Amino acid sequence: MENHANLLLRLYGQARGRAAEYWGAAWLESDRWVWTNGIPGRARDWRARQGYYFGAWLDAFAAGINAYADAHRDRIADDVERVLPVTTDDVLAHVQRVIHFTFLASRDAMQGAAQSWSRTGGEPDAAGAELRAGSNAWAIAPSRAAGGHAMLLANPHLPWSDLYTWFETQLVLPAMSVYGAALVGFPTLGIAFNDALGWTHTVNTIDGADLYELTLQGNGYAFDRTTRAFESETVPLRVRQPDGSLRPEPLEIVRSVHGPLIARNGQRALALRVAGLDRPHLLEQTWDMMRANNLVEFEAALSRLQLPMFTVMYADREGHILHAFNGAVPVRSTGSWQYWSGVVPGNTSATLWDRVHEYTALPRVLDPATGWLQNANDPPWTTTFPAPLRPENYPAWMAPNLALAFRPQRSARLLANDSVISFDELAAYAADTHVELADHVLEDVALAAATHGGALAQRAAAVLAAWDRRTDATSRGAVLFESFWRGYLRQRGPNASPFDIPWQPAAPFATPDGIADPAAAATALEAAASQVEARYGSLDVAWGDAYRLRSGTVDLPAQGGPGGLGVFRVLGFSPGADGKAVATSGNTWIAAIEFARPVRAAVLLTYGNASQPGSPHQSDQLPLFARKALREAWRTRILIERHLARRDRF
Repeated sequence: MENHANLLLRLYGQARGRAAEYWGAAWLESDRWVWTNGIPGRARDWRARQGYYFGAWLDAFAAGINAYADAHRDRIADDVERVLPVTTDDVLAHVQRVIHFTFLASRDAMQGAAQSWSRTGGEPDAAGAELRAGSNAWAIAPSRAAGGHAMLLANPHLPWSDLYTWFETQLVLPAMSVYGAALVGFPTLGIAFNDALGWTHTVNTIDGADLYELTLQGNGYAFDRTTRAFESETVPLRVRQPDGSLRPEPLEIVRSVHGPLIARNGQRALALRVAGLDRPHLLEQTWDMMRANNLVEFEAALSRLQLPMFTVMYADREGHILHAFNGAVPVRSTGSWQYWSGVVPGNTSATLWDRVHEYTALPRVLDPATGWLQNANDPPWTTTFPAPLRPENYPAWMAPNLALAFRPQRSARLLANDSVISFDELAAYAADTHVELADHVLEDVALAAATHGGALAQRAAAVLAAWDRRTDATSRGAVLFESFWRGYLRQRGPNASPFDIPWQPAAPFATPDGIADPAAAATALEAAASQVEARYGSLDVAWGDAYRLRSGTVDLPAQGGPGGLGVFRVLGFSPGADGKAVATSGNTWIAAIEFARPVRAAVLLTYGNASQPGSPHQSDQLPLFARKALREAWRTRILIERHLARRDRF
């Protein structure tokens, strides 16, 4: 509350499904999504199903929020005071809204798929709206570590605002100190380490939410050669008007056996089914993961599968490293991952799943001979090389068998090429800005410019030849290359490969390679050169002059770039008021951890550990990020008191 009171209360108001009542019509779609998916009622059910002690602890968490608000009402914005007091139901509703109905089945993704389905009369576009969330995660065994201790790299990539905001903290328990980061509003840490072990997450390639197409018949829908009736209810939403009055906005919610309807088109409808909604102990599981002392205790907690998604990357002081493809993966009767990622027929019970795979059936790699594990949002099959997991040994719907994208390729290459990694090297690798894609296409781009391009294209090719192939602040050529690649992809279109040679599992780091259409590449390069020169006055503008880190009064050159180019240090940008690009997503909480005795850790929360107006910690870590620096994690009482700014007693 001290650091994020306004944000936390706004998020709870949205999870309660009353955001439009509190703040106006702009929030109405949010409320509709919350109520359509039954979040408030399920939150009440989840609270009733908590154990005696853990339920009491959640109640105390909510009570602490209210106690802060009572003592510091002057620090809380007037418009979010309407949310007070907070209840445990709000906390559990927030957990659902974030995990199940944003990460697993986001409103934007589902509505985008529904709009495409309505427009095309069939499958949603493959490039429909998706959650822009990623991450890098490494676990390094003692055999590959210079210090002889297992190491972990935590590096989630998320938007720098709203419900994606991390809060860095330390919890000191009677027998343990746990350090890490929680998403704002969560009472347990999402990524954490203690003296014995640690873990991090990436968004995995799990399909835990399915869209079913229903054929409407009378007042119901076709199901197993009969007509089945819908269930329905009306929720009395209210919308705050500019004059402060409340306008009624009734919401009819219609449910099939699959789940709620999210779209209709003539005699067809779409229903959404989300896995894991019957598992109310997500927070208790993460609490037990935080308190685990060894691999056995950690996996005992993880195997309960209360967390419906996310890769888990783990390391410990005993030298174990683990990659677990975690989540609630439905047990299906047939079909591939590609089949289930589209719209499936809802007129038969043959496609209606009602249970999920056990933990022991999920892809898992423990202590590989290679001594390293990585995930950069790629499927589990490429966690290390040679690959210990084979897709054919798992159900076809478990995870896709995809080409290794350039960011995970860069991730794996860095680890494969370094046989002995020190702690300092681990921290430095987190800031790697090399553009992996450039290594695969630049020679062909130069040849295309020479063969098919004019003078401008050839000047541009010379700039790219001199470029250091990085997105450092001083890199000259990165702006041009990024613009060229976007233009080339547009010319090729969504259904044509841009590469001459596709990715091949036998050559995972050498492919894909080359340019499929040299003439189109030359045209795209000339267009990009014209745009860059007109906008910046030079073809070799420095990356940091065009791409910025800004927050409050801080305005610094960016170092890092789009993950799609194969940049390990991911930054996503939005247009700034002055025409430059401003970082608004990407690297968030970074932690390099060595499980020595004592544990060594260097950390950074890029955008700062506070969003509350007037806080000195809104952007105080951004200058460190701009310098590619991390800071020591102050975990001991001696270090904390040495840097103490204020002491509060409760």
